[in-house]
Amino acid sequence: MRTQVENATFWRRSLLGALTHPAVQAAIVLWIAAYCAILMLSGGRLPFDRPALAGVPFAVQLVAPTVVMIEVLLLMGVVYWLTRKRAVPDIAARAPGRGVAARETFGLLAYAMVAQVGGWIVGPALGYRPFSFHIAGTLFGCTTPPSVGEIWTWALYNFLIFAILPYLWFRRRYDPVQLNLRSTNRRNDFLVIGAVCLIESLFELGSFGGGLLRLRLPQILLGAPLSFVLFFIGTVLPTMVLIYAILIPRYLKLTGSATTTVLLGGLTYALMHIVEGWSAFDSSRDAALSLIFVVLGYLGPGMIKTFITLRTGNAWVHALGYHAVAPHVIVDTPLIVQAFGIR
Repeated sequence: MRTQVENATFWRRSLLGALTHPAVQAAIVLWIAAYCAILMLSGGRLPFDRPALAGVPFAVQLVAPTVVMIEVLLLMGVVYWLTRKRAVPDIAARAPGRGVAARETFGLLAYAMVAQVGGWIVGPALGYRPFSFHIAGTLFGCTTPPSVGEIWTWALYNFLIFAILPYLWFRRRYDPVQLNLRSTNRRNDFLVIGAVCLIESLFELGSFGGGLLRLRLPQILLGAPLSFVLFFIGTVLPTMVLIYAILIPRYLKLTGSATTTVLLGGLTYALMHIVEGWSAFDSSRDAALSLIFVVLGYLGPGMIKTFITLRTGNAWVHALGYHAVAPHVIVDTPLIVQAFGIR
């Protein structure tokens, strides 16, 4: 286990070397390549079912993921500054030895992929759309809103498969600290939660047009808590347990690099959203555009969740600061109000 001084040195080197890190340079090249592919494939039109962006120019939709990434990088700076005086936990020390960590990592990733395919089967078998980490209509709306049964089935499937079962399996061998589920500095954790939630909420209210604020007060009072609960069990806890409680310590153990771990956390988060409600798979062109936009859209949010977890050692901080409220209350309450017919 590293001492506090060694841990601080580790982080300074990680930050100073981030831009020259091979993984970062590769990510930048691939990011540019993704944009080139979009320009070649799209013909100035995106085939996605995203009513919230129906009137938004193609150029704005194209640049949006980069704007989000810039905001994520700035938010990382805020989190680093807020946590600069705390003893940053040695997350890698919470993982088992490299051999066991590798087996657990690849085993859990394989399980997650099989479970996600299961959602693509279970949803249509019950008369719904394929399930992913988001219900259809999340963030961008959809032409046909999900039914109440679809929302509850999606939430309970994800909660059981991606949160409960992995937690019970790993809890047999690892305690809450090793699973990043216990705070080592509650005061600083609450400070990070409050600051991140406020900044991200304001950013999303501006970016998504303030749909929440256009609702009537009774709709907000009923819809906001319901949205919080549904998305908390349907995507927040599954994300927190699967990726940030279990995989992140193992990524850091295996790579020895905070920079690489942040990128892997972002890629894993994108991978768990590989089929979104707005995705189009009617042709190879549409499928390619859908997959590219999933990675561009979810890499940044997955990275900031990873960074927050590495800096605090507490997966609850990202869940409450950058997930449960923003975006899923700020942006998705109108969807829940519509789906549940709240007047």
